[in-house]
Amino acid sequence: MDDPQLLRYSRQILLPQIGIEGQQRLLAARVLVIGMGGLGSPVAMYLAASGVGHLVLVDYDKVELSNLQRQIVHTSDRQGMHKVVSAQHTLGALNPEVQVTAIAEQLDPEALLAQVQLADAVVDCSDNFATRFALNRVCVANKTPLISGAAIRLEGQVTVFRPDRADSPCYRCLYKDMDELAESCSQTGVLAPLVGIIGSIQATETIKVLADIGESLSGRLLVLDALNMEWRSIKLRKDPDCPVCGNNAAG
Repeated sequence: MDDPQLLRYSRQILLPQIGIEGQQRLLAARVLVIGMGGLGSPVAMYLAASGVGHLVLVDYDKVELSNLQRQIVHTSDRQGMHKVVSAQHTLGALNPEVQVTAIAEQLDPEALLAQVQLADAVVDCSDNFATRFALNRVCVANKTPLISGAAIRLEGQVTVFRPDRADSPCYRCLYKDMDELAESCSQTGVLAPLVGIIGSIQATETIKVLADIGESLSGRLLVLDALNMEWRSIKLRKDPDCPVCGNNAAG
C-alpha cells in the first residue's frame, strides 16, 4: 500500500483484527452485489469506503422517485438512470480507487455462474425469492460465501451462508419454497433506516469473511423487530434432506 492508502484506511488498519494484512486482503477482493436498492445501497457504499478492491453490481432496474426514500446510493437528479450506473457514480466519488463494474441486466444462469466463480463473496440484496434461490444454488455449487439480508415493513433479517464449510446450512435449508414471505415493500412498505441497518450488517459480515476475522453469522439468523428495537438470534442447522446442499442433493 502507498501512503495515501495507509491514510485513507488508517482507522481500519489500527484495528488489531485487521491490520495491514487484512486491509490488503480487502484491496485484493472481488465482491458480487446482487441488487442496488435499499440493502445494496449501504452494502456497496460501505464496501467501497472500506477498500474492497473490485465491486460488481448487478441490477436491471432504473432509479424512480419512490426509491429515494431509502436507496441512499441514488440521488434525485438520477431518476431514469440505471441503478448500477447511478451507484457507480456515487462509489467513484466516494473512493475512486475501487473498481466498480456495473451490470444493468438480469443475469441468465450462465452469466450468474461466471460472476459467482470470479467472486470472493456474494452479497444478496435482491427482493425476490426466485433470485435468492438461484443465487443460493450457484453459491453452494461453487462453495462461495453468501451474505444474505432482507427487510420489509419494520422487520429485517440477516445471515451468512458458508458453503465452503461442510456444516453450514444454505438458504434452501431456511426456506423450503417461494410462497413464503412473497410480499414486497411496494405492497406493504418499509421503514427507510431499517434497510440501512440490515445492509450495514451485511457489509460488516462481508468484510469479516474477506479478512477472515471474528465469528460470522454462519449458522445463525439475526432477526430485528425495529418497532420494539429487539434483536433475536435463531440457530440455523443444515438440513440433511435439503435438495441443494443435503446428502442427496443433485450434483
